[in-house]
Amino acid sequence: MAEIVQRRIEERIPELEQLERVGLFTRKEVKCIIKRVTALEYKLHRLILNKEDFTAYVQYEINILELIKKRRAHIHYQFKREEIEHPIIHRINSVFRRATNKWKDDVQLWLSHVAFCKKWATKSQISKVFSSMLAIHPDKPALWILAAKSEMEDRNSSESARHLFLRALRFHPNNQKVYQEYFRMELLHCEKLRKQKMELEKAEMDLGDYEFSPEILSAKLAAVVYKDAAEKIKEAKFVISLLYIAAIFDFTQDLQELILQDLQGNYTEDSFTWDFMAKRELDAPGAGEELQTVKGRASDINRREERCCQVYEEGLKTINTEPMWTCYLAFCLERLKRKTNVQELKEKRQARLLGVFRRAHDCSLLKEEYYKIWVQILLESGDHEGAASMARAATERYSQSLAAWSLCLQMSMQLESVDMSKLFQDALSHVNPKESLRLWQMQVQWSEAKQQPDETETVFKRALLSAVPAVSMEMKERYLDWSYSTGGYKKARKTFKSLQDNRPLSKAFFTTMIQVEKKQDTPKMNNLRGYYERALQEFGTYDDDLWLQYIQEELGPFGQPENCSKIHWRAIKFLEGESVERFISKYTLLQTGH
Repeated sequence: MAEIVQRRIEERIPELEQLERVGLFTRKEVKCIIKRVTALEYKLHRLILNKEDFTAYVQYEINILELIKKRRAHIHYQFKREEIEHPIIHRINSVFRRATNKWKDDVQLWLSHVAFCKKWATKSQISKVFSSMLAIHPDKPALWILAAKSEMEDRNSSESARHLFLRALRFHPNNQKVYQEYFRMELLHCEKLRKQKMELEKAEMDLGDYEFSPEILSAKLAAVVYKDAAEKIKEAKFVISLLYIAAIFDFTQDLQELILQDLQGNYTEDSFTWDFMAKRELDAPGAGEELQTVKGRASDINRREERCCQVYEEGLKTINTEPMWTCYLAFCLERLKRKTNVQELKEKRQARLLGVFRRAHDCSLLKEEYYKIWVQILLESGDHEGAASMARAATERYSQSLAAWSLCLQMSMQLESVDMSKLFQDALSHVNPKESLRLWQMQVQWSEAKQQPDETETVFKRALLSAVPAVSMEMKERYLDWSYSTGGYKKARKTFKSLQDNRPLSKAFFTTMIQVEKKQDTPKMNNLRGYYERALQEFGTYDDDLWLQYIQEELGPFGQPENCSKIHWRAIKFLEGESVERFISKYTLLQTGH
C-alpha cells in the first residue's frame, strides 16, 4: 500500500512544482498539501474502504481548485492550466469513478460527480457518468430526465436527448413526467431551429443544399410525442398539462387545437376537462369600449364568469358527480375571494356561490370541508339561523365526522336555541370514541358555563367511564381542577381520593393535586408525601424528574431533609435504563446548588 501511495504522490510533483514556480502557492503551502494528501491517499487504499474518506478526498481537491482559481484572479495569471488544473480534475474524476463503482446504489454520489463535471468544464465526462448511472438506476425516471436535459442544455445535442427519452419510455412507458419533459424538449428544439432559421434569413446567408425540415419547424415531432402519450395515458389532467406546455410556445396553435379537440372529444366524462374548458372562458376577448370604466370592467368580468358557469352547468348535465361539483365550487370560491371595489359584482359572486352550495347539498354531493366554508359565508352575511341549519345538515351527511359535529356544536352553542345535552349525546354516539376527546372538552366547557354544578359533575362522571385512555386521563385532570375551583380544597381532596385508583392516570393529575395542597395556608407534608408516593407507583420506573421533585419537596420548608437519602436510594433502585443516569446527574447538580 505504501508503494502505491508513494507513486500517487510522485505523480503530483510536476503540478506542485508548477504551482510554486508561477507563484500561486508557496513552498510551505506545497509541503502542507503533500502532507495532507498523503494522509488522504492512505485512507483510500485501506482494506476496509469508507465512503466518507472518498468524499473528504474529493472535497479537499475541489478546495484546492477553488483556491487556485481565486489566486489566479488575484495575480492575473491565466496560463499553464493543462499542467495545473487538468491533472487535478482528472484525479477527482478518477476518485469519483472508484467511489461510484464501490457504492453503486448511492444516487447522491452519482449526482455529486455530475455537478462537479458541470462546474469544472468537463462536460465530455457528463455523458459517460450519466450512462454508467442509468445502467445501474434505470428504475428512476427523474435520472433519465436529468440526463436528457443535460444533453440538451449542456451539450446542445437534441438527438442524444431524444434517444435518452425514448430509452426512458421503454423502462417507464406510462410515466407522465417523462412524457411531459420529452414533449417540452421537442418544442424547445423546434423553437431553437426556428430562431436559427430566422437569424440566417436576416443575414441573407446562402445555405447551399441544406434545408430546415418543415415538419420539424411546424412541431410535427411534438405532435407525434403527444399522440403516443395520449394513447398510453388516458387522463384528462395529463392531456391538459401537455396543453399548458404547448401554450408556452407561440408557434403551436395547430398543436393546441389538436389537443383541445382530443380533450373535448374523448374526455367529457372527466371533471378536469370541464373545469379547464370553463376557465378558458375567462381569457375570452371582451368588448373594448366597456373596459374604459370601472363598472364596465366589472360588467365584462361578470359576463365572463357567467359564461364559465354555463360551461360548468353543461358539465353537470353530463357528469353529476362530487368531483364536478367540487371543481364548480372551487371556481366560484376563488372568484369570491378576489378583491373588487364594485359591491354589485361581489354580491353576484356570493349569491352564485351560495346557490351552487345549496344545489350540491341537495344532490348529496357536497364535500365535507365545503360545509364549513358555507357556514362561514352565511355567518359573515348575518344569516345565523341558516348557518346553524347547514351545520346540522353536515352532521346528517357525514354522521361520523368529528369536524362536522364540532362545527354543529359550535353553532348551536352560539345560538342557544336547541337542547345541547341531547345534541352532545348524539355527537358522542356517532363519532368514533377514539376521536371523541374534542367533543368531551366542548361539553365540559359548555356545562361549566351554562349548567348547574351538579349537572356538570354528572358530565364529568360520564366522561370518566370512557374506554379511551386519552379521554379518561384528561377528564380526571379537568374534574380535579373543577372540583377545587367550585368546592375548594375539601372537594378536590375527596375527588382525588375517589379517582386515584381508577386507572389510567396521568402525571398531571397528581401534580395538580400537589399544587392544590401547596396553595393552602399550612400545607400538610404527610398529604404531599402521599401524593408523591402514589404518583411514583405509576411513574417511578422511568420519570426521574418526579423523584427529584419529591426530594426538593423534602428539602423545602415543610419537609425533612434527612429523608432525601432514602428517596435517593429508592430512586436508584426503581428507575430503569437511561433514566438512572439522568437522575444521578441531575441530583448531583441539585446538591451543588444548581
